[in-house]
Amino acid sequence: MPFALYLLGLAVFAQGTSEFMLSGLVPDIARDLGVSIPSAGHLTSAFAVGMVVGAPLMALLSRRFSRRRALSAFLVAFLLVHVVGALTTSFAVLLATRVAGALANAGFLAVALVTAASMVEPNAKGRATSVLLGGVTVACVAGVPAGAVLGEVWGWRSAFWAVALLSVPAVLAIARAVPGGAAGTAGAAGAPGAAGPSALGELRALRGPRLLLTLLLGALVNGATFCTFTYLAPLVTEVTGLGSGWVPVVLALFGIGSFVGVGLGGRVADARPVPLLVCGSLALLTGWVLCAVAAGSPVAVLVLVLVQGALSFAVGSTLIAQALYAATAPTLAGGFATAAFNVGGALGPWCGGLAISAGLGYRSPLWVSALLVAAATAIGGVSLGLSRRGGREAVAVAVARSGGDSSA
Repeated sequence: MPFALYLLGLAVFAQGTSEFMLSGLVPDIARDLGVSIPSAGHLTSAFAVGMVVGAPLMALLSRRFSRRRALSAFLVAFLLVHVVGALTTSFAVLLATRVAGALANAGFLAVALVTAASMVEPNAKGRATSVLLGGVTVACVAGVPAGAVLGEVWGWRSAFWAVALLSVPAVLAIARAVPGGAAGTAGAAGAPGAAGPSALGELRALRGPRLLLTLLLGALVNGATFCTFTYLAPLVTEVTGLGSGWVPVVLALFGIGSFVGVGLGGRVADARPVPLLVCGSLALLTGWVLCAVAAGSPVAVLVLVLVQGALSFAVGSTLIAQALYAATAPTLAGGFATAAFNVGGALGPWCGGLAISAGLGYRSPLWVSALLVAAATAIGGVSLGLSRRGGREAVAVAVARSGGDSSA
């Protein structure tokens, strides 16, 4: 894998830390700014909404610029809004910075996914995606728990300052190491400057049924992940009965699992994606149900958080890779995948917040996660069955026609 891929992963690490760190900071933010925990949880949804809107829009805008310039601009904007977030005393302003930061994050990730895929051979997109998303999993392992520790010691604002500081070396690294080819073009194995389809032609790629199905499944699986992850802190303290000091530990376990999941998914996603998705989805569904039933047991929660982190990111990263394979849009492929997964990122915390506000308790997001994965499993299973049936019918028709021609 090209070294520049790992530098992109460094930037994704800073952005992933920002996106996920609120899981350990929600109670402190709610208390400091005088809002409810579900309201503070909407900061995660706001970030996801900004990612949904920003991914295809920013990807289109970036077509006019070199990849290096687009990535640098998005990352600098991301850094600046975190400085504002660290300084504000207004929940409304903080909410606005989350949306603005998400727009910058969306543009960066959309261009970075396409850049990563273009740096490798056409049949290695899964591995390239896993390297890039490794930044997200390292954020879960180290960045998010560290943010929770900073929040405990110096307050939640210190975590925002830390993200801004983390972005500085990433900006410098991208300016020096990322190829300067146009963001909207990619040739074979990433040859910069090769001609690509028009923006309208790329938008038409959305009509592909395989791509639409992949994006839908990705949104549902990611929604399940974010639904529980956003409310892990109150789950651990209020349901499992562990002290607040255990929150960084639980977040780190989820991150370790996600790191393992992305690594394994990247090795399998290019060669055997269907078995991984089928088996992984069924195991993920079982895990969410078990976690909901056993949420009062500290040992069970600690084990299942690790397992669910691995399964969630193995399935999720594989779906991202499949979206890149399915899309014939060199610029918008990353935008489509980013937007769909953040539809889930917005839907999951919102549904979890609704369940909590309805008085169902902090265990309820686990059941919501199970329902979302159940829906994805059912839709994927039906689609796979119809696809295989259609394939058999096509073969039968071809054989019949062949027989008819030979008898004539």
